[in-house]
Amino acid sequence: RRRRAVRGGCCRAASPLTGCVSPPQALVDDTEDVSLDFGSEEELALRKAKLRHPLATFFHLFFRVSAIITYLFCDWFSNSFVACFVTILLLLSFDFWSVKNVTGRLLVGLRWWNQIDEDGKSHWVFEARRVPIRAASTEAEARIFWLGLIICPVIWTVFFFSTLFSLKLKWLALVIAGISLQTANLYGYIHCKLGGQKSISRATSSFFATADVPKSKFR
Repeated sequence: RRRRAVRGGCCRAASPLTGCVSPPQALVDDTEDVSLDFGSEEELALRKAKLRHPLATFFHLFFRVSAIITYLFCDWFSNSFVACFVTILLLLSFDFWSVKNVTGRLLVGLRWWNQIDEDGKSHWVFEARRVPIRAASTEAEARIFWLGLIICPVIWTVFFFSTLFSLKLKWLALVIAGISLQTANLYGYIHCKLGGQKSISRATSSFFATADVPKSKFR
């Protein structure tokens, strides 16, 4: 009987007397296809990272906040109106250039500018770069970018009314310059974010001067 059991393979449990071992069960029926999405977890971790461009984030706020602080407390620093005027105007100019050309591209992947074609016509170009999530900005950087972009023009608008009502007309030109420069950046980036190509000419070019991405298109 023992020989027949072993030959027939009908022994179901191991026995110290017979030495029969049950055959292994098939693993195919007990397994299921499981999709492991490691990429999404990595992308989510990168999006939740605090700051991937700390230097650009710093200078996005440094020049515009410095201009506001200098305007408020310029009398403490210097008695010269010309020195205060030039200092604030330089800070506003540095802020306009850095936000338009550097921080917008790095922090939110947007850029805008104006170009003149061969016929002498002016075209506004609004770009939104399509990049992998690894190269995109984090949520904290995007929040800082938009808050700084919106709040500071509002502050300069308050300065405009306070200057007008207090009859400090010598500061009026500087305040208007601050509103114009920072509102221009706000206007341009809102068009980039919301798809400004619908309201401008179809002939506007769309390219992004980056090392890895040859050309970028509108969303």
